Amino acid sequence: MLRRLHHTQPDSFAFTPANQAWAEAQITKYPEGRQASAIIPLLWRAQEQEGWLTRPALETVADMLDLAYIRALEVASFYFMFQLQPVGSVAHIQICGTTSCMICGAEDLVAVCKEKIAAKPHQLSADGKFSWEEVECLGSCTNAPMAQIGKDYYEDLTTARMGELIDALAAGEVPTPGPQNGRYASEPLHGLTSLKDFDSGHTKYNASVQLAVDIGDTVKRIDGTEVPLIAPWQGKAANASAQPKATGKTAPEKAKSPDAPKEVLEKASKGLGAKPAGLTAARDTGADDLKMIKGIGPKLETLLNNLGFFHFDQIATWTPDEVAWVDQNLEGFKGRASRDDWVAQATALADVGETDSSKRAKKDGMDDE
Repeated sequence: MLRRLHHTQPDSFAFTPANQAWAEAQITKYPEGRQASAIIPLLWRAQEQEGWLTRPALETVADMLDLAYIRALEVASFYFMFQLQPVGSVAHIQICGTTSCMICGAEDLVAVCKEKIAAKPHQLSADGKFSWEEVECLGSCTNAPMAQIGKDYYEDLTTARMGELIDALAAGEVPTPGPQNGRYASEPLHGLTSLKDFDSGHTKYNASVQLAVDIGDTVKRIDGTEVPLIAPWQGKAANASAQPKATGKTAPEKAKSPDAPKEVLEKASKGLGAKPAGLTAARDTGADDLKMIKGIGPKLETLLNNLGFFHFDQIATWTPDEVAWVDQNLEGFKGRASRDDWVAQATALADVGETDSSKRAKKDGMDDE
């Protein structure tokens, strides 16, 4: 299925303070130079905050991870858990349409959604409260047919019950998730026929449903304020509401703004190897687009400029000792210069103006750019 960005986009996106702290903490889970590994959790948190992934959200996350925007779009368009268009403000309903659910009445549930929400999937209801889609197997075959609404499963559905769920949600209620026919989890409807000794002491509902009931609102999206954000790998909690924002791998960009090049250079002087000769400013012809080098994004380009590197021919002349110095002083991105062989790339760009990577980059990009 071809998945594109929605034709209508907001002007901007910003994480809430709590979500920003959470996102920055996630980035610190990964080794130096591997921040891109945080792309899925950060995109998911952006979607939880807004309901769907907007272009500004994709670009914000990409900037945080020093990725080209197209890389964020590749991830978002590949995984169907990411919504690239607006969803209902109350709930987005996902009907399982795979074999077990299909033969048990999934098509009838889809018909209810068409009648009560909208004629087509991903289309908002008239009041904007609901949207729906049919999805592949959600793994609850024993309880077919079923639907995922918000964070939870609603199982053993009938057309009548599906309609009641939508009506209840529209009225501001939160129906109890799990089996809708009275059975416990996926046990037989009329009780256990074996292992009866184990049918004691369990909670009123199965564990996931019990948690949903305890939370009290299964369709409420995560906003970062549910519980203190714990970042044990940092040795502390990182909840923005309780203490200063967590320091993640994005911090170097703030410390190395163009307004403070002196501070940057003093910090960098502590690195290993031999510091390459730099310039105080770009030549009169203007700075080269260092982002044409694979592995350099907006943040790294700013960092390199602050360290005195503006041109391909500067990078092309770095010696192994100088590459080692640069690798050690790319705070948050250590090792990137040697890993992506910036010297070879810069040499090609200085000589012929492009590399295979830069050729692909020119062809890449979002359709509406």
